[in-house]
Amino acid sequence: MQITAATDAETALRLLEQQHFDCLVLDLRLPGRISGHQLLEEIQHQARYQDLATVVYTGKVLSSEEEHRLNQLARSIVLKDVRSPERLLDQATLRLHTHVADLSEHQVALLRALHSDQVVLARRNVLLVDDDMRNVFAMTSVLERYGMVVLPAESGPEALAKLEAHPEVEVVLMDVMLPEMDGYKVTHAIRRQEQFKSLPIIALTAKAMKGDREKCLEAGCSDYLSKPVDVEQLLSVLRLWLHR
Repeated sequence: MQITAATDAETALRLLEQQHFDCLVLDLRLPGRISGHQLLEEIQHQARYQDLATVVYTGKVLSSEEEHRLNQLARSIVLKDVRSPERLLDQATLRLHTHVADLSEHQVALLRALHSDQVVLARRNVLLVDDDMRNVFAMTSVLERYGMVVLPAESGPEALAKLEAHPEVEVVLMDVMLPEMDGYKVTHAIRRQEQFKSLPIIALTAKAMKGDREKCLEAGCSDYLSKPVDVEQLLSVLRLWLHR
């Protein structure tokens, strides 16, 4: 991983214009006349940066409105705390689709410390909503291998009923192509319930298409993955949202 540093937004914009970058890690509290929020807005409005993965790395306490807006502008948000360097590396690896084998020994050690003993995933409750039993079986096998408790649902109405009966669910994996009631509508229905407004919902889309991410976020999803689901990406996304 090659890293270039900028201490303010003006320098960051100049560097972005001069060379190609795959990922931008941004602190919201920047000195100068352009804030971190304004830099994100500027990047969002320029077509040349549409493939730039952006990760907000901040110690600022975010309101729900700020977090919603930032999720529309950036791929992910990492809050600064004692474990944030490891989580930041985890996110950069995920967003850049970098294989662990390509990292330095120090970076690998950081990731191992973050993921040791399945601390994040073990005994965590996940609602898996998918009408394809082959997908359910494959994903359940992976998740249970990491100690997760999987609750399957084959349709939107069944998912809503199971969520109501099992408030201990901590994250939802939501196929968007469901019979009766698609995943977007199910997500809307979940978000209308006060107790589930901040429940992480990860959309599973059949194929990566332009606008998928925006459509998923607009429906109320927290993040999305395209099928066939890559196991490393799935685990990284789950770790991210279950860390919050």
